[in-house]
Amino acid sequence: MSSLAMRPCGDFRTSYKADNTIFETKTIRLVTCLVIALACAAPLVLDGYFLTLFIQISYLGIAALGLNILVGFTGQISLGHGAFFGFGAFASAWLNTSFNIPVVFCIPLAGFLTMGVGMMFGMPAARIKGLYLAIATLAAQFIIQDFFGRAEWFTGGASGAMAAPVSLFGFDFDTDMSFYFIALFALVFMYIWGCNLMRSRDGRAFVAVRDHYLSAEIMGVKLNKYRLLSFGISSFYAGIGGALYGHYLGYVSSEGFTILMSIQFLAMVIIGGLGSIKGTLMGVVFMVLLPEVLEGIVGLMKYTDFGNLPMVTDGLAYIKEMAIGLVIILFLIFEPEGLAHRWGQIKNYWKCYPFAY
Repeated sequence: MSSLAMRPCGDFRTSYKADNTIFETKTIRLVTCLVIALACAAPLVLDGYFLTLFIQISYLGIAALGLNILVGFTGQISLGHGAFFGFGAFASAWLNTSFNIPVVFCIPLAGFLTMGVGMMFGMPAARIKGLYLAIATLAAQFIIQDFFGRAEWFTGGASGAMAAPVSLFGFDFDTDMSFYFIALFALVFMYIWGCNLMRSRDGRAFVAVRDHYLSAEIMGVKLNKYRLLSFGISSFYAGIGGALYGHYLGYVSSEGFTILMSIQFLAMVIIGGLGSIKGTLMGVVFMVLLPEVLEGIVGLMKYTDFGNLPMVTDGLAYIKEMAIGLVIILFLIFEPEGLAHRWGQIKNYWKCYPFAY
């Protein structure tokens, strides 16, 4: 797991509270605040393409963090996270259209509804582990997918569901520039909440269940309770991310929430680093930018003689699909602890803590 922490020489911690701060040094806290301030000013200099990428990173990053809490911090497994992501999108649209609840309140309510569904599937899954747990969560993926196709009152069936834009004090956040701030606020808030959760008693119980569940049970940690709770929190994050996704696009269709999306979420946490909050965001950025980089490479190949061969042109369409599986395999072989661990090794080698002094 990605738990490597680097602190400069002479930085002593004299209390448990000081040893569990979110930011290792005051300078890192200052740099983080500066980065957030620069992110708030980004729409003034970036065009719609980059704003769209950041919004995509935001709602996927929130959902991926929920999966990392379940997989990386609690040691469980889920192959149905994409379905919970879709349920959050449909739930928020349904609450808004059926009950005329403002979208600002529909988003957190969708998170709680998704949390309830996740805990419902987590009740039997909390008592099993390993391959059996993977099959149980895979069953949840297909059950929820079937529900999307049959529950026309909830999803609109094959027609899908319309999702109204976020509106606050009479202002509609219906453009990339305006929705960017909603996505940024949600991303920062949910990641800060996730950091605080892992510093709490429940967070330490999650890690204890992951590291050695027998020892945790002997120490008084209720295994079923915390396994079920991790499923609920993971689903809550997926619901929030899905709701943001739905209201950003303005339309939700069940065709996008397949097993492939669940695998993509799993790839994000593996690439970023299991058990690492900052690693989750690194993995999401990597997976969001990967198709864009591949698109550029494919475009450059078309200008070469090799890229115009029939055998090559027929296979270019499948490069993006193959890239996800290939990247997962390569990271499992060469960097199993993810990008967060690699970043820690770079800081250790170059004595860069970063900006620690």
